[in-house]
Amino acid sequence: MEAQMDMFITPEIRTEIIKIVDERIREAHVTKEDFSELKAIVRQIAVSVQELAKAQAELAEAQKRTEARVEQLAKAQAELAEAQKRTEAKVEQLAEAQRKTEEEVRTLAIGLNQLREHVGGLDRSFGYAFENQAYRMLPKFLKERHGIEVKDRFIRAEIGGKEVNFFAKAERNGKEIYIVGEAKTRLDNRKKEKDPFKELEEKVAAVKSEYGEDIEIVRLLVTHFARKGFLKKAEAKNVMVVQSYEW
Repeated sequence: MEAQMDMFITPEIRTEIIKIVDERIREAHVTKEDFSELKAIVRQIAVSVQELAKAQAELAEAQKRTEARVEQLAKAQAELAEAQKRTEAKVEQLAEAQRKTEEEVRTLAIGLNQLREHVGGLDRSFGYAFENQAYRMLPKFLKERHGIEVKDRFIRAEIGGKEVNFFAKAERNGKEIYIVGEAKTRLDNRKKEKDPFKELEEKVAAVKSEYGEDIEIVRLLVTHFARKGFLKKAEAKNVMVVQSYEW
C-alpha cells in the first residue's frame, strides 16, 4: 500500500506537502503565542481593574470623609452664626445698659451740681449769718480788748473790685484807723487752700487804692476756731485774729 502511495507522490508533491504542513505548524505556533499574550494582557487588565476598584473604593471612602467634614463645618458654621447672634444681642444689651448708665450719670451729675449749689447756698448763708453776728459783737470786743472804737458800724462792701467782709472806720489812741477783715469758719495752717493772709492783703491793697496809701489799717481775721500754729503766724504778720468764743 505504501509502495503504491509512493508511486503516486512525486518528490515535488512531497515537498509541497511538507511546506503546507510546516506552514500549518507555524500558524498553530503563532496562534498559541498570541493566545498567551492575550492571556497576559487579560491578567494585566484584571489587575488594573482591581486597582481601579480599590482606588474607587478609597475615593468613595475619602468622599464620605469629605462629606462628614463638610457636615461638621456646616454644623460649626451654624453654631458660629448662632453664637454671633447671641454676641450681637449681648452687645445690644450692653449698649442699652451703657445708655442707661450714661443717663443715670447725667442725672447724678445734675443732682450733684444742684447739691453743690444747695450746699454752697447753705455755706454762704452760714457765712453771712456768722458775719452778721460778728458785726454786732466786734465793736464792743475791740473796744474792751484792744482799745479800738468803731466810729461807724461794720459793713460788707465792694472796694476796689474786691468784696471786703469787714470794713469800718475806727479810732485808736485818738488816731483814725481803718479796719479791714475777712471771715473764715476755720483757720488752719495745715490745710491746702487759698492763703488767708494773701487774700487779706489783696483786700488791704484794694482799700488803700480807694482811701490812700498812707492810711493805717488794722488787719482782722474772724473765725470760729484757729489752730495755735496759725495764731503764731498771724501774730508774726501783725494780723488780729478774733475767735467767736471770745466775744
